[in-house]
Amino acid sequence: MFGLVLDAKMFPIRDFWKRYKRKILITAGVLGSGYFLYRQYDYYSRRLHDIQKELDNEREADELIKAQIQAHFENIQRIADTTTLPHALQHLHNRIEEDLDLSHLTERLMMGKGEPNTLTLAEKLDLWESLKILSFTKMVISLWAITLLSLYIRVQVNILGRHMYIDTARGLGSSQLLEEADLINREDQQKFLAISDFLCNYGLNALIPKLQVAAGEVLKRKQLRDVFNTTVLRDTTTQIIKIFMSTGSPHHWLDYLMPGDNQSNITDTVSTDDDAAARNFNKFDQLMMETRAVLLSAEFGNVVETSLEVGVDGLMDEMEASVAGGSSRTSGIPLARLVPRVAQMGLLLLEDPIKSRFIKTIRGIPEVEIFFTLLYANMPTS
Repeated sequence: MFGLVLDAKMFPIRDFWKRYKRKILITAGVLGSGYFLYRQYDYYSRRLHDIQKELDNEREADELIKAQIQAHFENIQRIADTTTLPHALQHLHNRIEEDLDLSHLTERLMMGKGEPNTLTLAEKLDLWESLKILSFTKMVISLWAITLLSLYIRVQVNILGRHMYIDTARGLGSSQLLEEADLINREDQQKFLAISDFLCNYGLNALIPKLQVAAGEVLKRKQLRDVFNTTVLRDTTTQIIKIFMSTGSPHHWLDYLMPGDNQSNITDTVSTDDDAAARNFNKFDQLMMETRAVLLSAEFGNVVETSLEVGVDGLMDEMEASVAGGSSRTSGIPLARLVPRVAQMGLLLLEDPIKSRFIKTIRGIPEVEIFFTLLYANMPTS
């Protein structure tokens, strides 16, 4: 009897199970899968949140590093603009004034003018010829030097700025502080920037005679009575620069800006496994090698050419009033009257570089800005 009662009681359950077995299993599967998916979703949500938080922290740290590097880079740029370049140009001014001192020529001409018998006509002509050539040499060398030196120092600063970024990234990777990474190469940085004095200390000794030859070649066809206006003066100045730049090897002018190429020695050092030799290839050697590579590039050659062209135009703007004799641009004045102004104009370019419109004009050339932007962004990291 008990068994019959039990069977009767279980019959609805069996019947229910048979009738809804499929739905129950599907429902259970759906609920189980839903619960599993929920747990997975919760896990991955929390994991995604952690990853996002890590990324946010890394992004904040990266922005902080970039801000610190940018501030440091701007500081070096400011030092270069307010200290390195003015110092180099002042030194350059003094050297040019000393090496191309024309006072002895003008004094002899004045003495001959006051006392006609003291100088023969041939002697006067020789003095005027020397004064003419040296005056243009003085102006062109000032124009060339201030243009190339400002570009060279800017190359230095951009290379240093790029290395600061690389060194900082490496320093952070080894748990070093930004300041520690900066201090590592401070001596090499100072030594590297000091190369900007090479032109004044050594380069001018060879540069002046070369430019003097170029000026003599162009000016030998110019007579003192020839009338010079802005156009003629521009053409004359441009011709002197082109003859100088095209004489000798394609990059001979580089030897006036920085020490000779020691790349063969550097290559030998890099290729050896000797630790002592490897140490000799220091940061300074790398900076110098990269600087030379940049200055030898076709892109920098285009920048130099464009900058010199703009520089000549800027120089003409400064001299226009003197050339035009206070009248029109085309009237002009005899070359003999222009020579003293030409000699004076060269040194005026080198005065007060911080406020110099000439330097600002060179820096503002679009091609120059693009070149240095790409230089800082794409400097090799090896």
